Amino acid sequence: ADILLPPIASSQEVSTIPANMTEQQEVFNCLAGDAKNLASCSGSTRLRDACTFCTISLDQEEVYRTKVLEKSLSPFYGEDFYFEIPRPFQYLSFYVYAKTVFQRDLPIGKVSIRKEDLSQYSGKEHWHSLQPVDANSEVQGKVHLEMRLNEVITENGSMCQQLLVQIIECQGLPLVNGQSCDPYATVSLVGPARSDQKKTKVKKKTSDPQFGETFHFEVTRSSSYTKKSQFQVEDEDIEKLEIKVDLWNNGNLAQDVFLGETRVPVKILRNDTCHRAWYLLQPKGNGKTSKVDELGSLRLKVTYTEDNVLPSDYYTPLRTLLLKSPEVKPISASAAHILGDICRERYVLPMVRLLLHHNCLVPFVSAVAAMELDHTQEANTIFRGNSLATRCIDDMMKIVGRSYLTITLKPVLDEICESNKSCEIDPMKLKEGDNVEANKENLQLYVQKVFSSITQSSASCPPVMCDVFRSLRQMASRRFPDDPQVQYSAVSSFVFLRFFAVAVLSPHIFQLRPHHPDTDVTRTLTLISKTIQTLGSLGSLSRNKLVSSIRVVPRPFCCVRCVTHVHSSLQFLNEISSNVSKESSGIEDSVVLKEGEVQKRAQGRKRIGKKNFNKRWLCVTNRQLSYHKQRGKEPLNVIPVEHILGVEKLDESAFNRKNMFQVILPEKPLYIQASNCVEAREWVEVISQVSRCNEGRRSHFHPSAYLSSAWLCCKATCEDQPGCKPCTMLTLANLQLDIDCDRETERIFSLFSANISKLQKMEDACASIAVYQGPQKEQEEYSLFTIQDPKETFQTIQQIRIVLEDLQNQHEAFKSVLTAKYGSQ
Repeated sequence: ADILLPPIASSQEVSTIPANMTEQQEVFNCLAGDAKNLASCSGSTRLRDACTFCTISLDQEEVYRTKVLEKSLSPFYGEDFYFEIPRPFQYLSFYVYAKTVFQRDLPIGKVSIRKEDLSQYSGKEHWHSLQPVDANSEVQGKVHLEMRLNEVITENGSMCQQLLVQIIECQGLPLVNGQSCDPYATVSLVGPARSDQKKTKVKKKTSDPQFGETFHFEVTRSSSYTKKSQFQVEDEDIEKLEIKVDLWNNGNLAQDVFLGETRVPVKILRNDTCHRAWYLLQPKGNGKTSKVDELGSLRLKVTYTEDNVLPSDYYTPLRTLLLKSPEVKPISASAAHILGDICRERYVLPMVRLLLHHNCLVPFVSAVAAMELDHTQEANTIFRGNSLATRCIDDMMKIVGRSYLTITLKPVLDEICESNKSCEIDPMKLKEGDNVEANKENLQLYVQKVFSSITQSSASCPPVMCDVFRSLRQMASRRFPDDPQVQYSAVSSFVFLRFFAVAVLSPHIFQLRPHHPDTDVTRTLTLISKTIQTLGSLGSLSRNKLVSSIRVVPRPFCCVRCVTHVHSSLQFLNEISSNVSKESSGIEDSVVLKEGEVQKRAQGRKRIGKKNFNKRWLCVTNRQLSYHKQRGKEPLNVIPVEHILGVEKLDESAFNRKNMFQVILPEKPLYIQASNCVEAREWVEVISQVSRCNEGRRSHFHPSAYLSSAWLCCKATCEDQPGCKPCTMLTLANLQLDIDCDRETERIFSLFSANISKLQKMEDACASIAVYQGPQKEQEEYSLFTIQDPKETFQTIQQIRIVLEDLQNQHEAFKSVLTAKYGSQ
């Protein structure tokens, strides 16, 4: 049973399942930490002379890779990758490679985690021993088989049984050298004394071959067996016979490449004359390898989230309860605040996204911040802790401020990271040959550029951030009327300390850089980040505090420059928190949303051929889509965003290539192949977003190509024939920050469910406080909760319990409906 395909979501099956089926969505957050004690599986290679890097793969498809690190047997990668899973998979794999002096990528070892085992490691760091990378163990995909047992009459008139094995199809075979393979299958009936093998035809350039071939095997004893001339299914020898299917890639002149195998015992037909099922392909010999020398270890932190999203109507009660939170008095008795109270050690991002989508975040944050300010005694400690208010605002800035950071910081951070000038000013850390005065000038120049970019960016600040900052400023002034500077420190503590400074320190986390910076650049960014924090807070200080604070500013900045920065900082804080309602003007600036290397098919080509596809550097901004021969070169073609009429995935059968999509244009579609399934999904989403409001967007499209005077999908002969398949419709969730409210509500349900014991304690605390007429009798464990009105809070908790119980029942009902059939796809 362990070789049968587990139940997975399949796009081919969606149309046959009732419309109210749950939707499964999966997300990974992978932190590739460091490796230690690396050793080569090839004795002839000296790893001390090689640089290393790490890749992340879904099965055999690479989706990310780290930067290449200098020669080290214990490299530190420290890179964080977040992505949604766009297809079914069996293994999440991490490979460590050495780049030799000849620039060859030599595999050192791998860590492969089965999908079913991911929950064991989720959210925690683990050291994993590297396993050898063996061509016979690198498999993916599945095969569809049918086995049937028939009785036939032989030439001498005796009855015997014949086994019919049909290889119906395969799906998800790996790419070979980046291209679809030329697969064929061998089918063998094997036993203790026999091995009959047959072979299918080769299918050209496909990862989903349709074989449809049937092979016959006589189920007979070997000639040395004298008791009976024929074999009966009831005999115990059937336990020793099995059907073995091997998948291969036809190498033509080269050696054929093993793609995977599966073994099915003939005894499975003991109770049925016909068996039809899907099987996962397995490594050769079921992955058993002989003991090898230690290859080293890799430290990983993998967070795997699987959301089973119910139909939207089921979430209405919980969603309504959360969305009315800003109106609840006191705010601590609201459902949203209760969630934040019982999830103090966990993130509240789903709740923030839901409130943000429905324009309820600003009033909720304002109410929570006001409650926090009531308990703040000193103006200089305002919003310095890790409270619910600060967590919500942090998450809000990360959600709505990504493009703002890109506009403001990406150009200058690219310059800093790529020029790699030394900025070290600590005499104890200077490298040999460094000039401390030159380093001071470099640091001063970089800080000046970063700080100027920030303080001149107020026009690009998202309106919702301005609304929150305006509210914080007003509340801080009312709470501390005698301190005129507190209104600015309330804003600077977020925008400088928790937003810009963090993005400068870790640009890869905010997608401002593709990889974690190296050690020297990280040190430079650390110095810049600390200086930005100091300079940003100067505008919120009183005159006496300002004089004393200037003394601790890093030496490259004299007092005159600090005073100049104070004025810039003050003006910036005024602009992003003023009472003047404004729309973000960030759209006026050209922002690079995504860029990378792709394969592009030449426009206007009629025949399928390798030369029709060329490597190109694709760049998407909020204004245009362009492709270039190489990065940094002049564009070969520029397509204004308003000319894009849609973007859709392309069938693999169009050009026998995976991960293809098409940009629909007025003349002819632009066909593009992404490097992997994750990249393809991201390209489609980005281009869809920038073109979502275009006039004349197509309602239908052709999922395949127009070749040999006909559309391959619908066989229409007119090239201008309207599409045969409806276009993907952009929902309201796509239009507003791409927030899926049902999915976020499902995650909120999961957070409540995971903390149900804390919810019970909070309910008990409300009852206890109400009975004893005051908080003085509350137990120590209740002190973690914020309970201002125990009766109101108790009623809200009761409402939460009712909706949680109802949702739990609905989940159980759907699970019982979705029971998988043995051997089903």
